[in-house]
Amino acid sequence: MSNHIHYSALNLVPIREGSNEKEAIAQMTALAQHLETLNYGRYWIAEHHNAPNLVSSATALLIQHCLSQTRHLRIGSGGIMLPNHAPLIVAEQFGTLNVLYGDRVDLGLGRAPGTDMATASALRRDQHDGVYQFPEEVQQLLQYFGSETNQGYVKAIPAVNKQVPLYILGSSTDSAHVAARQGLPYVFAGHFAPQQMKEALAIYRELFEPSQYLSEPYIIVCLNAILADSNEEANYLATTQAQVFASILNGRMQKMQPPVQDLTQILSPRIIALAEQRIAGSLVGDKTTVKEKIKDFITHYGAINEIMTVSYIYDTTLQHRSYQYFKEVMDEINHS
Repeated sequence: MSNHIHYSALNLVPIREGSNEKEAIAQMTALAQHLETLNYGRYWIAEHHNAPNLVSSATALLIQHCLSQTRHLRIGSGGIMLPNHAPLIVAEQFGTLNVLYGDRVDLGLGRAPGTDMATASALRRDQHDGVYQFPEEVQQLLQYFGSETNQGYVKAIPAVNKQVPLYILGSSTDSAHVAARQGLPYVFAGHFAPQQMKEALAIYRELFEPSQYLSEPYIIVCLNAILADSNEEANYLATTQAQVFASILNGRMQKMQPPVQDLTQILSPRIIALAEQRIAGSLVGDKTTVKEKIKDFITHYGAINEIMTVSYIYDTTLQHRSYQYFKEVMDEINHS
């Protein structure tokens, strides 16, 4: 394969069954350090609110913590949900992170609140308009991080001239238009919303306008990845991921569960089928299987620049091993 594909990771900071919030944050940090030793390109932390099974509500604080515990890994937001935040505050926070840690900070931006409507209201911003104001607010952020000469009266100190890189996140075709028109990198949430992925990527490629930030399209696709020594073991470990999505579909938000031999013993056939729809494109298997799945993915969806993986694996040692195997697969693909 001719073009080099970068690899990175996303973490929602889940709480595992039998564990607590502090341990979840410690696991998040240990994974950052592990990925740094493996030379992963970047590590992003999600933003979720009112989710008792996740600790990713104060995203900027978690990013700062991971930056302080690593040396060169890029760390950022996957993403900051812009309807929840005044762009000025986001710029101030990420400008400050840039001052503290230099050019290691990424700002991925989402246009949805990332929570239910009652919680969105409690987050204080007018969420009904926030989604529609997304393109203007992205433009505002670009200005805040831009050069001194382009600033208005209100400046985001110390963000001015820091040029913190922005990435537009999407799980439907809407954000593809924004990313393309603004000439910004585009990140598609294939890990939970694969349905519109092909169409969204095509729109982004077709409508992309070169900008001062990017001369040609840059596509990151986020996928679930569970690698093990055999397909059988990977499929067993993947029952944790199926339970995560079943819990979302059931509205139960339970902690991350250990794997089980037989999902039909704990979940209805309907929920299993719905969960499998959500995770249809997951990279599950041994290294040979996953390598073929990645090649098939590119044949179907076209060239991409980066695969960002989410690994819902209950045992953290096996999760770390999965990320190591994924790196080995990507290195093989890139050198073939």
